[in-house]
Amino acid sequence: MMKNRTRALAVAGSAALLGTLWAAAPAPAAPAAPKTASVHGGGTVRYPYVPASHDIRFTVDAESVPFSRPLKGENLEQGLPTDARGRVTVYHAMPDQGFTGVAEAEVDCMVTGGRTATVTAVVTSSNVGWEGKRIGLSVQDGERGAPDRVGFSWGIVNVDAKPDGTVAEPTVGTCMAPAPFTEVTKGGFKVTPAPLAPRPQPKPQPRP
Repeated sequence: MMKNRTRALAVAGSAALLGTLWAAAPAPAAPAAPKTASVHGGGTVRYPYVPASHDIRFTVDAESVPFSRPLKGENLEQGLPTDARGRVTVYHAMPDQGFTGVAEAEVDCMVTGGRTATVTAVVTSSNVGWEGKRIGLSVQDGERGAPDRVGFSWGIVNVDAKPDGTVAEPTVGTCMAPAPFTEVTKGGFKVTPAPLAPRPQPKPQPRP
């Protein structure tokens, strides 16, 4: 009888201990919200094809908003996974010419890979005749002490050479930009990468 009583007490004690441990155990963590790709910052760049007195600066504030810009075309009605919003500013002071060019543009596309991003934006205002033009920028967030870098879609890139040797400047497609070929000498950029968002499920079609 004593042995049975001892066993019953042991079982009851084990149950109480398990109940205490269960109550003390942390609740399962909620799934982490998906990361949103973004680029933020501003910097002055070194560009070897202008006089050293020139001051060229870029600011970028862009974040991903996937499938937010519907387009006409097959599989484009919901937009693209690279749809983005934000603002880009281009500033180029030319003391030798007594002129400063400025352009403001609205971001329409961004894609990231590691610490590099490409961003395109459509110019909304400028004093150099760029209104309505899409421009492309690439931004590299330097690591381990390396400088940040920027590339841009005009000047030395994006030239359509004709067979007769004449050239034209093609349009810039969404998210299209060259490698970040200039070094940031003042300021800097923060690139937050994120994988492309999955395509949303198509909306059910109403029955006829």
